[in-house]
This record gives sequence, structure tokens and C-alpha cells, in this order.
Amino acid sequence: MRWSQYFIPTLKESPAEAEILSHKLLLRAGLVRKLTGGLYTFLPLGLRVLRKIETIIREEMNRAGALEVLMPALQPPEIWQQSGRYETARDVLYKVKDRANKEWVLGPTHEEVITTLAAGEISSYRQMPKNFYQVQTKFRDEIRPRFGLMRAKEFIMKDAYSFDATDEGAMASYRKMYDAYARIFNRCGLRNFPVEADTGVIGGTHSHEFMVTAETGENEVACCEACQYAANIEKAVSGIPPTAAREVGAATEKFATPGVVTIEALSKAPHSVPANRQVKTLVYIADSQPILVLIRGDDQLNETKLMARTGAVAVRPATPEECVATLGANPGSLGAVANVPATVRIFADERLRGANDMTTGANEDGFHLRNVSLDRDIKVTAWFDLRTVRAGEPCAKCGKPLKLRRAIEVGHVFKLGTKYSEKLNACFLDADGKSKPCVMGCYGIGVTRTFQAVIEQSNDKDGIIWPLAVAPFAVCITPLVVVKDSAVMQLAEKIYAELTTAGVEVILDDRDDRPGVKFKDADLVGFPLRLSIGEKSLANGEVELKPRGGEIAFVKAEEAVAKVREFLAARAQAT
Repeated sequence: MRWSQYFIPTLKESPAEAEILSHKLLLRAGLVRKLTGGLYTFLPLGLRVLRKIETIIREEMNRAGALEVLMPALQPPEIWQQSGRYETARDVLYKVKDRANKEWVLGPTHEEVITTLAAGEISSYRQMPKNFYQVQTKFRDEIRPRFGLMRAKEFIMKDAYSFDATDEGAMASYRKMYDAYARIFNRCGLRNFPVEADTGVIGGTHSHEFMVTAETGENEVACCEACQYAANIEKAVSGIPPTAAREVGAATEKFATPGVVTIEALSKAPHSVPANRQVKTLVYIADSQPILVLIRGDDQLNETKLMARTGAVAVRPATPEECVATLGANPGSLGAVANVPATVRIFADERLRGANDMTTGANEDGFHLRNVSLDRDIKVTAWFDLRTVRAGEPCAKCGKPLKLRRAIEVGHVFKLGTKYSEKLNACFLDADGKSKPCVMGCYGIGVTRTFQAVIEQSNDKDGIIWPLAVAPFAVCITPLVVVKDSAVMQLAEKIYAELTTAGVEVILDDRDDRPGVKFKDADLVGFPLRLSIGEKSLANGEVELKPRGGEIAFVKAEEAVAKVREFLAARAQAT
């Protein structure tokens, strides 16, 4: 390919819309262009990278025994209503109507479609295991699309769905996909690691996310370098000890706290109640019903954990008016000791189990209660881990300090169990002729997100540094003189032809432009190897080879093709 015939609209400056480095480089290197918020056009160079990532994914999916299909993006809402996700996923669903005013859903994912397919096609245990996958465009109504391809309204995803006759078989399918994902991201040149994860709106019983470390990542991960424990902050636990039990008075004691409505204010004189001896009472609305959440004063509630533990479809903090209606007091004076309606469930964090000599709100504005014992004074409905882990806390597995990292989620594997197969009637007859629901798993990779994650990890001050496996072109030949019959251009054409014949993906920068412009563009775009030919070096019978991010090496002109192939072979072997 010749640069003059291609379309690589590089930019000298970063567009104002780009917030993070990878987004800036996407635009500056001429890989994509924005149509509007959350919607991007892939330009020729970017599409080459995208197709290479898709090829790696397909090769590893096929290697793991998955079968490629292609499902409709337009889906009937009835199957979403049947699964229950028409409501739980309503915030991200795009809904459209046809000329007959019939409603349709633009698919953000395809659990409902594939399970409906399985319900009609799989009838016997002999037909399983089966794993179907596709690479397809998805649509999600993101409230705030940002960071380029990281959070878009329209994106490309690889999604796979396994069907097994037994739970053991489903775990075997899960492990195959887990291993395949590790190979995919390694081949893409990503430094990645799996973490335990919450199943979220997808549901299921077992889940791991594949993360890529990045300072600009939207996810926070708790990890232990000693034992390799790692979990999304929404799932992470630590070995921090429970609240120490102390002697407590025979009964609670109400005391006046005028104007004290925060944990911090209560910890100061004249009351001087440490945050770790306070019970923070939060009112939440779960599926339209008020609930109380109790957590220690120096801890923070993790709302994702709350949703997962309560099983609620929708959870939100109560308004001050709802707090008054529920407990008779405003936020800052709330508690779970007195005046709690019998219909209101109380969920408490495990760190409070057995705690006494605690202080909490009295459900009367301007008053608190001391000498509170959780076991004696509060009727806790259920105990759960509800707090957010902090850096430095001991690992629950080995006791060493946990660290928190920012990361980008590029893949997610779920063991779904029978959640969807039961609701959508995907059943089979076992060896004894009994009808059972298929045991399912689902496995997603954000293809376009993976594309940008590579850039986020692989760059320097000059631009992108593509791993060879996903680079748009492996080699950029840069003649510094482009006069047709010049010795420089003749050699460039000769090397270009020989490398192309050898199957090397090479681009010839035949633009009549200054060497500095060509070098800057090549570094910005990030080709793994640049071969430069100038009159001075050629006078010595040499050409320049410069790996992206490496040092210049001079090689004999007649050995250039062989040296390029040696370099590429070594890079390929390294990955």
C-alpha cells in the first residue's frame, strides 16, 4: 500500500473533545472520526486494526470449540419481558417503533435471542455441550458517552453463550472461555489480569472480568501482590477485623446533638464519638420499598454489593422526604433502634456483627443514642458484606496489604446457571428422560474497547506503539527522496515489492514531504518498524532500520529485506 493512495488524516494537535491519551491518539493518528457523542466512524487504518483483533478473537474462539453465528440486532421486546430484563435493563435499552407502531429493542446483548434459539433447537443432553459466538454491533443508551470507544452508544462486541447439561459441564465450558480470553488479550499485546467480579444485570453465579491496567481506567480493582488475589472494587473483600466488642450499658441512652448531622461532626467535641464507634443508618428505596442499611461510621457503602445481596432490581438512596416518612426524622439523626416500621427490612454490614457500645441516630431530629448493642437493640434482617475495601487493608486470603489500581475492563465471563433457560424454556431431556433447563454461560469481549485499550497501554510521547499482531502495517518504508528515477526511490520500490511478495504488510510513504513530517507521522501512527532510505546512507550502501520506540540501526541495503524479516519473526515469536 502507498501512503499517497491511502487515507491517513493525521492531526498535529489533539481535538478538544478528547479527554484521555488513547482517545487523543485515536483521532490524531487518523484511526477514527467522531460523528456525534458516542458514535464513531472507523477510517481505513483503524479498520485494519479492528479486523486484526477480530481475527485473533475468532481464531481463539474456534480453537476453544465455539461455533460462530450471527444474530439479529433488532429484537422483539417480548423475549426481554420474558427474561425480566425489559425492566432491569431499561436504562440502557434503545427502543424503536416500526411503521405499524410495533416496538422493537436494539440489542445491547443477546442472552434472550440465543436462549430462544436453544429452546427451539436443543432437546437432548446428547446435543450438548454447545457454545455459540458472534462478533456484532451492540447498542446501549449510555447516559454519558465518553473517552472515545471506551464508553460509546454503538460498539462492536464478541459475545459467546454456552449450553451444558450439568453444572460440572458448565464449569468446564467456563474454564475453556476463561483460558481463551487470556490467550486473546496476550496475543493483542495487552498486559491483563482476571479479577473476581459482580454479575450485575447479566446475572449468574460466577464471574470474572479481564482487566487492563491504566491510570485512566473507569474500574477500580483491589489486588494483592503476594497471593495474586484480585477483585473488582464492587466485589472485593478484605481481612479487616470486625468492630471490637466492649462493655455496654444496660440500656441505650438518648442525648441531645443539636445541629450534628454528620459522622465527622459527631466525632468532634463536645461529643467526641469516634467514627468507628458510630453506626451509619442509610435509607434506600429497593424496588419501591424502603430498606435500612447499617454500616460503620468510618466505612463507605458499596451500592453494587447492596443490589447483589438484596436481589433488588432497582436501588436508590431515599430522598430526605422519604427518610422522614419512613423513620420520622431527617438524615443525620437516623437509626434502627426505635420507631422502625415492622415492614422495613434492615441490612447490616458484617463488620458490625456483634458490635456494642455504639452510637447511632435516635430517629428524632437533634438526638442520638449511645450504649447501642447491635444484637440486643436492633432487629437485623440479614448480615452481608456491604462495605467498600480500602487500600492497605489486609488481604482476606494471605493477610498482606491490598493495593487499589485503576483498570479498563476488556472482557467478562459469566456462569449464568439456569436463569435464562428457565425463563425462556430452554430445556432438554436427560439420560433418564427427565426435562431439565440447560446450564448456561455467557462471555463477552469489547472489541472496540480492546482496540483503544491497546493504545492506552502502548504509547509514548510521540504516539502509538502497536504490538505487531494488531498493527495496521508491520513496516513503513520511508524514502527521503521520492523522485521517480532516483536511486533512493528505486531501492524503496524494490524493497517494497520484495516484502509484499514475502507476505509482509508494508506501507510505502511516497509523499513528497519533508523527512521530519514523515518521521513524525510514522511514529504517531505507530508502525512497529520504519525502514528509511536517504541519499547519505545509501551512498554508504546502507539503509536505516528503526523499531518503534527503539534505536536506529544501519544495515547493508542488500540485507535490508532479510533483516526486516528477522526482526518481524523475532517480534512474532516474542508474543
